[in-house]
Amino acid sequence: MAQLDIEYVLDKRGKPKGVIVPLRLWREIQSERETAYLLKSPAMKKRLLKAKQRSEGIPFEVAREKLGI
Repeated sequence: MAQLDIEYVLDKRGKPKGVIVPLRLWREIQSERETAYLLKSPAMKKRLLKAKQRSEGIPFEVAREKLGI
């Protein structure tokens, strides 16, 4: 993603007041923040690392059925 995809919002004096980022980048930032938050907990870190190593899963429809959705 090019740096040009980010837009700055300026006030009347030309001072930066905010930023507009593409949704894809925003979701990536959110995901990284969530992962960092979860990794602060030793128990959650252990669970995440175990899940990352798991190679088996269940079909999406089975998961939906188990969750009742």
